[in-house]
Order: sequence, then structure tokens, then C-alpha cells
Amino acid sequence: MVACLAVHNKVGVLLPPAHASRPKKILFSIIFETLKTTFLYNFLLQLLFLLDAESAHHFSLNSLRMLIKIPGAKSILRSLFLVNDKRLERTVFGLQFRNPVGLAAGFDKNAKYVEVMEALGFGYVEIGTVTPKPQPGNDLPRLFRLKKDKAIINRMGFNNEGADIIAQRLQQLKDRKILIGGNIGKNKITPNEEAVNDYIICFEKLFEVVDYFVVNVSSPNTPGLRALQDKDSLLQILGALQQINQAKPSPKPMLLKIAPDLTTEQIKEIVEIVLETKIAGIIATNTTISRESLITNNQVVTAMGAGGLSGAPLTKKSTEIIQLIHQYASRKINVIGVGGIMTEQDALDKINAGCDLIQLYTGFIYAGPQLVTQINKRLLV
Repeated sequence: MVACLAVHNKVGVLLPPAHASRPKKILFSIIFETLKTTFLYNFLLQLLFLLDAESAHHFSLNSLRMLIKIPGAKSILRSLFLVNDKRLERTVFGLQFRNPVGLAAGFDKNAKYVEVMEALGFGYVEIGTVTPKPQPGNDLPRLFRLKKDKAIINRMGFNNEGADIIAQRLQQLKDRKILIGGNIGKNKITPNEEAVNDYIICFEKLFEVVDYFVVNVSSPNTPGLRALQDKDSLLQILGALQQINQAKPSPKPMLLKIAPDLTTEQIKEIVEIVLETKIAGIIATNTTISRESLITNNQVVTAMGAGGLSGAPLTKKSTEIIQLIHQYASRKINVIGVGGIMTEQDALDKINAGCDLIQLYTGFIYAGPQLVTQINKRLLV
């Protein structure tokens, strides 16, 4: 889904690790100095786009995971992409983030690539969506590119390895340098009436290995899930989780991820629920089921079928929802902005709309890791 072998062309001369042998120093210098050209990134992107979207996603991420196992490679990636400046640090809901640019949920569903994303300069990573039991997700194909629109349609369906395996993987992470959020959901086979139990199971299993939680009731790809955004369901789920959370010696921040397809009245009601349950904030927004104003031929889009749309078509809508949240909450709620951040200006617009932090997903696919670098550098201007 993503061409992560991206480049950055505004970094100075790259120095390989001092402990590397001379041949390795030369090899790393050649490889990564070459990778710094935008031309080559675009070339690699076009090659990866010859694969179907999901195959490209796994191929590029697994390649990067293998790459960082080479001694010195992780340090080189950091030197290319990480903007290490104290002025970028943000303290939000009691947690200190090294910079405000995070990786949105859905990208690293099984917490396999946290170290890769740390090396690529992200300030935090949100893993998941995690469900209590493993599930394969929806049938293939389930991921589609709309290149003309700089967008993605996905109907993945919470495919993940389950809370036990993911918790174990996170526990085994060594030398963790960034914060990790746990995005949790219900299994497809769980009826909505019992959904609260699934969220509790995930919360308990992941509690010791993540820094904050996100309750996902807004994905369009699990049948009936969005019905959990109604008042009674939300109060039940958030109330139950908060009761458990507040009984812990050190409670974790908990946020709610909402859809961009809500009415203004629904947004107002959700703001009231967030204030009533005293959770840490809102993530705005998830993918949209709308297909309005797309450049891609309507027949092509229809053939792709159902799923959530992300990317540039969502930029304006998600920003408007962020503004509405603050209007209704009088800026009493922390907001993480996600949806259509394709450029550094998009990121600034989200922050100016009132976001404490932002997250990338589709923009990371089309622009590569240099987008993280560019946003962080722009924030220092």
C-alpha cells in the first residue's frame, strides 16, 4: 500500500556510522545519498504501483524492516528523516511526544514496523486496529489507489493477528524511542450488543504495552460498527473503559476516533459525550464513505466497490470537523487531526484549526517519509 523507500533532498552530507567498515561506509553513502533525490523516490513509487496496493504495502514495509537490521542502517535513516529539535516536542494529555507528526492507525496493524517508523522520523505510531481475536479481514482485493485524486479506497475489515500476539510483540520491542497508541475495535462476529466486552478485552491486554488508547467505532468496513457512534452505545463503551482505566494506578489517555460523515448534530452530541466521560480527546477523522467530487472516472470508482476513502478528497472535510469540535467544546478537548494531510501546508492548516497533534496515512503513501521531515521543518520556521 505504501512506497516507503522514499527520499529527502534537503539534508546535508550523510556520514555513515563510525563503527562501520570502509566498504560498508562507501556502500551506505552511495545508497542513501542516491536515495535522497526526489526523482528516485518517484521512480520507486511507480515501480511499486505496478503491484497491487496491498502487495506493495507489505513488500515495501518488509523491505524496510529487513534493511534496519543491517548494522548502522537505522542510524542512517534517522540522519535522513528525523528532525531532532526540542522545539518540536509536544506535551498532550500528559504524554511527551518528540514531534507532533504521527502514523495513523491502519498502517501498522500488527505492530511490526514501529522501529521502522521511528527511524523515518515519526513522533509516535498508532498501531491497530486490534481486535480480541485474530481475524483475516474482508476478501481480496480490498485496497485500491485513485492516483488522479491522490486517494485510497480500503475495505480491509480490521484484519489483524489479535490482541495476544500484538501485545507480546510490543512487549519485546527493545529501546523504544517513540510513543505508541493502541487503536482497538470489535471482532466482526461480535454482535453490537456485546461490543463493549471486546473493547474491554483489548484494553486489558494492551494496557501495559501502549501509551494511549483509541476507541474505533468509525470504520466503515465492519458491518454495523458505525452504529456504535450513537449516544447510548458510546456512553456504555466509554463509560465501561473509563471505569476500568481510572481504577488503575496510572490511567492511560483514551481517545475516540470519529467518522467524517457525521451530521453537525451528531458531532455536537459526541462532544458532549467526550466531555461527560472525561476521556482525553478525539481523533478526527476516519475514512469517508462519500465519493463526491472525485476526478477518477465514476465507473472505475464504482467497480472498486465499498470501502473508506482517504487522501486529498478528505482534506477540507476533516479540517471543518476539527473546527466544529472546538466550536462545540470551547477548545476543552484535545484533538488529533488526520485526513487528507498530503503536504506541509495541509498539516499547518490542521494545526491552525486547533489540532494538538496530527497523523499521516495516505499522504505518507504518495509523498513518502520526506513529508514527515518537511512538516517538522516547516513547524520550526
